[in-house]
Amino acid sequence: MLVIDGSHLEGGGQIVRSAVALSALTCTPVRIEHIRAGRQQPGLRPQHLAAILAVATACNAELTGCAVGSQEIEFFPGRISSREISLDVGTAGSIPLVIQAWLPVAVQAGGMLTLTGGTEVERSPSIDYFTNVLVPFLEMHGARISVKIARRGYYPKGGGLVKVEVKPSVLNRLSPDCNRPGGDRGICSCSAGLPAHVAKRQADAAAFHLFQRMGLEFPVTMDVRPGPSTGSSCTVWRGWMGGTGLGKRGYPAERVGKDAALALVREWECDGHVDSFFADQLLIYLGIAGGSYTSHTCTMHARTMCWLLAEFGIHIRVSGERIVRFERAAGA
Repeated sequence: MLVIDGSHLEGGGQIVRSAVALSALTCTPVRIEHIRAGRQQPGLRPQHLAAILAVATACNAELTGCAVGSQEIEFFPGRISSREISLDVGTAGSIPLVIQAWLPVAVQAGGMLTLTGGTEVERSPSIDYFTNVLVPFLEMHGARISVKIARRGYYPKGGGLVKVEVKPSVLNRLSPDCNRPGGDRGICSCSAGLPAHVAKRQADAAAFHLFQRMGLEFPVTMDVRPGPSTGSSCTVWRGWMGGTGLGKRGYPAERVGKDAALALVREWECDGHVDSFFADQLLIYLGIAGGSYTSHTCTMHARTMCWLLAEFGIHIRVSGERIVRFERAAGA
C-alpha cells in the first residue's frame, strides 16, 4: 500500500482529491495520512468527502476512515466502470473541485455525475471556468464531455445543481501548441436572487477593462435566474487562460467584473500556453496522456501535484524560468 503524507507542500484538499483519482487510475491502494493537518479545520470537509465518494463509486473502491473530520483514510480501488452518481457536496462546497477528482477516472469508462453544492466559490475554479477552459481543452485532446448547469449555488447556502456526462475516450498527448482556434474568448456574468442589472454591470465592467487592456471585444453571456442562494460571479477567458470575480455583500458589481478582467489580463501578459492555475489542473492529464505545455510559473499547487504524481511513479519534468515547461518524463 502506498502511503501519502497529506500535509506535504500545499497540504490541502488537492492532495486528497488527486491521490484517490491516481489510486483508481493506477490500481494502487493508498493510505492518506495527516489530511489537511495544518489547516484551521484539519481533516476532511464535506467537499473532500464528496470527491472521495465520487471516485470510489466510479472505481468500485473499498474505503476506511472516510468521514468528515477524518485525518486518515485508506482507499482500495477496484475496476473502473461507467456509473451514474448523485451527491450533495453540502452547503456551498465546490462542485468544480469534486468534478476535478472524478473526471480523470470517468474519461476512461464514461459516466454521469450530478452534484448539488456551490458553483462559484472562493479558492476554487468557477463552473464557468471549468466549462469554458478545461472542458474545451480536454475535448481538443480526445475527451467527450457535456455539462449542464441547472442552478447556480453561492456561499453560504449553495444549492447549485450541475450534471456532467462523460463518454469513454482515450486522451491524446497534450500538445505544446495548444492554442484555441479563432482566439476563442468570452465573458459569462451570472447571478441568482439579484436584479438583472447586477450581472449586466459586471459584464459591462469586464468588457470595458478587457478592451482597455487587450484592445478586443469579448462576447458576453449572462445567466440571471432565481436560486436557493443569493450571489453573483463573472468569469472571463481567452485561449487557455481565465479569470473570475465573485460578488459579496456591499461589493459593487463593477468591481466584480473588473476583478475577473484583471485576473485574466495578469495571466495573459505573462508567457506560456496556459494560466498558472490551469497548469496545475492539467498535470494529472499530462501524467495520463503524456505531452507538454507551458505556463509562466510553477505554483505551489503545481509543485504539489508533481510530487504526488512521482509518488505514483509518474514523473513530470519542469524546466525554464520565464517560461516554465511541464513535460511527462520519458518512461514515466
